[in-house]
Amino acid sequence: MEILKLGGSVVTKKDLPRTPNVEAIRRLASEVATAGPRQLVIVHGGGSYGHPPAKEYDISAGYSSPRQLAGFSLTHLAMVELNMIVVEAFLDMGVPAMSIASSSFLITEDRRIVNVDFSVVSRAVEFNFVPILYGDAVLDSARRFTILSGDQLAVRLATDLGAHKIIFGVDVDGVFTANPKLVKEARLIEELSISQMRGMVRIGEALSTDVTGGMLGKINEAGVAVEAGIDVQLVNALKPGAVNAVLRGEKVPCTWLRR
Repeated sequence: MEILKLGGSVVTKKDLPRTPNVEAIRRLASEVATAGPRQLVIVHGGGSYGHPPAKEYDISAGYSSPRQLAGFSLTHLAMVELNMIVVEAFLDMGVPAMSIASSSFLITEDRRIVNVDFSVVSRAVEFNFVPILYGDAVLDSARRFTILSGDQLAVRLATDLGAHKIIFGVDVDGVFTANPKLVKEARLIEELSISQMRGMVRIGEALSTDVTGGMLGKINEAGVAVEAGIDVQLVNALKPGAVNAVLRGEKVPCTWLRR
């Protein structure tokens, strides 16, 4: 089994509110379809759909005002709408996609997943579906509610379901020595160990941060999977053919996270 996490910066145009990157979504759906049948679970981020209402109502911090209740629902609704767009694109390309709402089967405690039942996801994969989940507004036993990042969800799926690899599809080739969008001399780091990950506090500068933690959060979450013996690969999902090549086991510019 493989977990493919598609970042919000890939499936949406993050500088335009509630705007899907339809071209990228459909291309990625085609790349998954042509890679051939496989045990695959897909998780996508919120981008310009989930982040604006989550930030406006401060959902990540937890309950502080009754007005946040509507904000929680609006954040979830935005993610449902984005998920429908993603699922429809995959279905159009012949992928047997199945939408599963993350908030319907898990509860966090202080922003970390504590109560979760992946049996529906597992059975869906067993029956040859491709479940498509997403980062979501979820109930939290300590804060009443919070935002669950797709990164944390992807890692927990991988560890609980015994996946052998997580592919993080981002909007750059991987982790760089500096922000590649700003620094021309930035070098791609092709392989990182757990000790190197923990020591690289500047990783958080590689991408702009968002309400779920940006690149630093992604690396921190991925470290849990690496410690469990799961290979993690960060690849540019906006580069045509890259995800297809990775699924086929071919070499592309990327960053591998390994023990």
